Amino acid sequence: MSTAAPTLSTRRILPGFRLTLGFTVAYLSLIVLIPLSATFLQSAGLGWADFWAAISSPRVVASYRLSFGAALVAAALNVVFGVIAAWVLVRYPFPGRRLVDALVDLPFALPTAVAGIALTTLYAPNGWLGAPLAQLGIPVAYTATGVGVALTFIGLPFVIRTVQPVLEELEPELEEAAASLGATRAQTLRRVVLPALRPAILTGFALAFARAVGEYGSVVFIAGNMPMKTEITPLLIITKLEQYDTAGATALAVAMLLLSFALLLAINLLQAWARRQGR
Repeated sequence: MSTAAPTLSTRRILPGFRLTLGFTVAYLSLIVLIPLSATFLQSAGLGWADFWAAISSPRVVASYRLSFGAALVAAALNVVFGVIAAWVLVRYPFPGRRLVDALVDLPFALPTAVAGIALTTLYAPNGWLGAPLAQLGIPVAYTATGVGVALTFIGLPFVIRTVQPVLEELEPELEEAAASLGATRAQTLRRVVLPALRPAILTGFALAFARAVGEYGSVVFIAGNMPMKTEITPLLIITKLEQYDTAGATALAVAMLLLSFALLLAINLLQAWARRQGR
């Protein structure tokens, strides 16, 4: 009696489910869950009244507004221009395309402090771009606009690199078929291209937002760090740590964590809905 060899569909390269799940949970616990739990435990020593006072003061609320508002605006801008950039890199051959494609990853490799210094020098009132903009009445450095510029700079690669592989898999013949059936460019974009790109766009938006909301190095130089105006929450956390207010710093960290998790959960639910709609 011969026994059939196991098919490729039933073979598993890694060990069984229980063992791999155990490694996964242990690794996530060491890297993510235990540090986050320590943050919650540290802030719990304040008591509810002191905790609420630490996370709801006017200065802190103003920093929330700037951090999350600028991150949302930057991620939205990156979606628009990131999709356009990905489209150009995938659909159009042109001289220097490989160089441009490599430059997209520059914010990944560039230290954030270097990026902050470069942007501040560029957009300062006497900088190459800051001077003409200041003459037009559009100051950038040391304003909330400068914070948005820095967050847009560091978040753009996330959108491009998320959308680009999906565009490469999207056959141009689909667009040609839509055109042959009488669809306009706007109709082809709305009914053929965007439905296929929607999950990738939402993923890129979530990654760009998550990267921007906790950014510190590239923002601290260009923001000016004026309380109630251009002070971001990560800087406020650092300030409290320098003042040896560890409990207050962890309270702000917990508030940022909960707010970020709520927004990312909403984005992930929207992304799951977009996937279901695309099927």
